[in-house]
Amino acid sequence: MICLEMKREQLARRLARESGISPAAAADQLDCVLNDILKRVRRGQSASLPGLGTFWPGPKPEFYFEGGLPPGARGTRKGSR
Repeated sequence: MICLEMKREQLARRLARESGISPAAAADQLDCVLNDILKRVRRGQSASLPGLGTFWPGPKPEFYFEGGLPPGARGTRKGSR
């Protein structure tokens, strides 16, 4: 299980250890995922991390864990993934 207060570098090290790749490669992959999420939210689209949750755009970007979405929110936002 990943701690929600984990810093980027800690997460990259853990991803490297668990996937058998170098910490630098894990950090690059993490950067790609985070940049994709930011791009989608800035364009007004949602970005989902299957099994974890969804980032929603808006005046104040929001993140909802799976099962924690407001009623009727699933599949109602533009560009949901």
